[in-house]
Amino acid sequence: MALSLYQIFLACGMLITGSINTISKKAQNDCKVAGRPLPGVNGTNSTAEPHNFDHPWFQTVIMFIGEFLCIFGLLIYRRNEREAFRQQLQQTQIQADSSVPQTSALKQPRIFQWIIAVPTVCDLFGTTLAGIGLLYVTASVWQMLRGSIIIFTGLLSKFFLKRKLRYYHWGGMILTMFGLVLVGISSIFDEERKGTSAGSGGQIILGIVLILAGQLVNGVQMIIEELFLKHRGFPPLQVVGMEGTFGFLILSFIVLPILYFIPDEAAYSGRYEDSIDALYQIKNSPKLLMFCLFYLTSIAFYNYFGLAVTKSLTAVHRTLIDACRTIVVWVVDLFIFYLIDESFGESFDITYGILQIDGFLFLIVGTALYNGLFDCSFLPCIPSEPPTSGTSPSQEDVHGQDGAQGGSGDAYDENERTPLLKDNKNVSI
Repeated sequence: MALSLYQIFLACGMLITGSINTISKKAQNDCKVAGRPLPGVNGTNSTAEPHNFDHPWFQTVIMFIGEFLCIFGLLIYRRNEREAFRQQLQQTQIQADSSVPQTSALKQPRIFQWIIAVPTVCDLFGTTLAGIGLLYVTASVWQMLRGSIIIFTGLLSKFFLKRKLRYYHWGGMILTMFGLVLVGISSIFDEERKGTSAGSGGQIILGIVLILAGQLVNGVQMIIEELFLKHRGFPPLQVVGMEGTFGFLILSFIVLPILYFIPDEAAYSGRYEDSIDALYQIKNSPKLLMFCLFYLTSIAFYNYFGLAVTKSLTAVHRTLIDACRTIVVWVVDLFIFYLIDESFGESFDITYGILQIDGFLFLIVGTALYNGLFDCSFLPCIPSEPPTSGTSPSQEDVHGQDGAQGGSGDAYDENERTPLLKDNKNVSI
């Protein structure tokens, strides 16, 4: 069935905002800007030297602000819901017998829910670990490595939620693992070949490990959301918005003040995370400010488009959009590097680049197989039961108290990941 113009708009919106999200975040890291003035030696005047924007924890604050904006989308939706309910009630009262009392009322639970603070902590650390890893790898490699989340969510759902993994789940995870290995070694070999600095290969390995660790934490977050939030039936926009609220408060008043006083000799100001220096850098560079605003707004709109696509389309479309997002990020970075500014973007390694392409293809096929988009039942060693398109261990045979099925939590990633807690057909936007 052909897509409507509205569905095409949603798919393009999700693709564009998701790509801007990754590109703008990496572009922030590539900016070299003067920041906080530091006292000179022997009491000399303070100086502010240009240095890279290496503030992954501060970037997580920006992400949470973007998620918080989803609260306004929820308020708009609730207002429209109340208006539609009033009109329906008025029409019912006109048609019904006036002697029959009307007792129906629209129930809208309060927005502020303390329970949402639990998965927020996982979102905070998972996003930040992946953000630190982004300092050491290119945007395309970072985007590809985030596909590892299907492995972690699959295994965690089996051990903690007692879900049954079918043959296409295992096959998808194995293919994804092969893809991750190819992408990782291509990045390591490329850096070793360049030999830009001593221990550069070790930094790439560290970045890969941090990204995978971040995806593991995000996988734990999905399991926590499944255990604690699913049966409560919170609208997804409420969950995303409240995670942004709690995340901003926790980072601003607890985490960042602690990190500010942790010494780090390798850092510009000698502090592990100097948010004051980050604010100075943003103030001193309109380009960096623009990248931060792009990142913030793309987070909010990506969550909205992701929810709308999940409601309106299928797992096939989500998988294709995710694959196209990686391609767009890769192509745009190559375009920027070769045609605009070599200080941004990334180059293509003709020696080991083919390994990254092969790894990307493995990731696409693995993700598609994991989501049940291929029917392999014709093989003699495969059970005759065909996969149901779009299913995953985190959504099969799970019913809330109201009978709604769990959403496809494995379809999204988190600083940009959208936790879907209700049935795709009934999800409230």
